[in-house]
Amino acid sequence: MENIKFHHSLPIQIRFNDVDKFGHVNNTVYFSFYDLGKTEYFASVCPGVNWEKDGIVVVHIEANFLSQIFGSDQVDVQTAVTEIGTKSFHLVQRVIDVKTGEVKCTCTSVMVLYDLEKHESKALNAEWIEAICAYERRDLRKKK
Repeated sequence: MENIKFHHSLPIQIRFNDVDKFGHVNNTVYFSFYDLGKTEYFASVCPGVNWEKDGIVVVHIEANFLSQIFGSDQVDVQTAVTEIGTKSFHLVQRVIDVKTGEVKCTCTSVMVLYDLEKHESKALNAEWIEAICAYERRDLRKKK
């Protein structure tokens, strides 16, 4: 993950109920941080998404918790797409401490475009692929 350039970063507000009795952010809360990052990423990169028809669903997710986040920490979630197939793409995210740059947690997921009317996966739209590749500043299409 060291060689990935993150062009998208979102400040996260840590809420009172995010912190458990040990004084740190509970590990389940990290996934809501990642969801916020994904939502903002696609709202900025693919603004023409029709959320009434199209959904982007997680089919695989994996997280590595590296260091605790405390309620007083200032953190950002960073998001990048690293590979695009015909119906799916790979997303890499991390939560970092804004003041120190320390990586607190990393997350990789495989996402699929989902037709909400037909209830099935569908091919990624060429406009989205072009917009994501332009945003990430490289061709991410899976080589066959």
